[in-house]
Amino acid sequence: MNSPILSSLPADSAELVDAAEAAESNMGTLLQGAGKLTPEGAERALRMQKDLGIRFGEAAVRLGLVSEGDVQEALARQFAYPYLPKGQAHLSPRLVAAYDPFSPQVESLRAIRSQLMLRWFACGRRALGVLGADPEDGAALFAANLAVVFSQLGEQTLLVDTNLRTPRQHEVFGLRPRQGLSDLLAGRADLDVVARVPGFVDLSVLPAGTLPPNPQELLSRDAFLGLDASLAGRYDVVLYDLAPFGAGADALAVAGRAGGVLLAVRKDHTRVAQLARMAEQLAEGGAEVVGAVVMEF
Repeated sequence: MNSPILSSLPADSAELVDAAEAAESNMGTLLQGAGKLTPEGAERALRMQKDLGIRFGEAAVRLGLVSEGDVQEALARQFAYPYLPKGQAHLSPRLVAAYDPFSPQVESLRAIRSQLMLRWFACGRRALGVLGADPEDGAALFAANLAVVFSQLGEQTLLVDTNLRTPRQHEVFGLRPRQGLSDLLAGRADLDVVARVPGFVDLSVLPAGTLPPNPQELLSRDAFLGLDASLAGRYDVVLYDLAPFGAGADALAVAGRAGGVLLAVRKDHTRVAQLARMAEQLAEGGAEVVGAVVMEF
């Protein structure tokens, strides 16, 4: 660099300037590549950026060339932070962590993720169950969104639908009917049934698969113990979406193998007596209750 001002900076400061310039240039390239900005528009934004000393994205928004959402999407791509523009893919619109990652709801999810990383996964554990009292508690949707935010952290994340009675995750992630966990435990399939989620390189889903006539017995087999160990060797985070507590003992069979459970309860819906009974039976089954999340919807 020949500028006398820049050449007088310390080496690390000059590198920061280079990085800032590269980021601004990359922002324009990303916006053009996405079809959000024309080359002429990029030149106008660049002139305003230099005249006012503001960010390229801010200049493009001020000129009305792009929206704030367009800039947020480009920033996410710059920093390898995956999320999906609304209306794209076949995921459920209620998967807010995928479609609206800058919302207050997702900030709360990230706070929960941080607590779990510190209190559970940092201790060398890989698996965690998510359990609600009733189907209406929203535990399945919470587990899906939690899996997304873990993957956005760069953790290789697997969400396993262990609800072999009324599974939800294949609907949430827009998966076609296919083999899954039940088929794997019955020896009729292998780990090829795990599905990668488009747009999220670190997120995979193991759907419930064929609905079996004996879900509790299937989940209690030694095959599940072997599967849990195998998954722990492949993924950083394995989240088990458990069948609702009120649906039978299915959840207890999985929780004991996972070792830990996060309770997802609904405000003004889940009763305290239910919560206490869940915690007691989970402890008796060898599962630690890591915490509880109260949801309002």
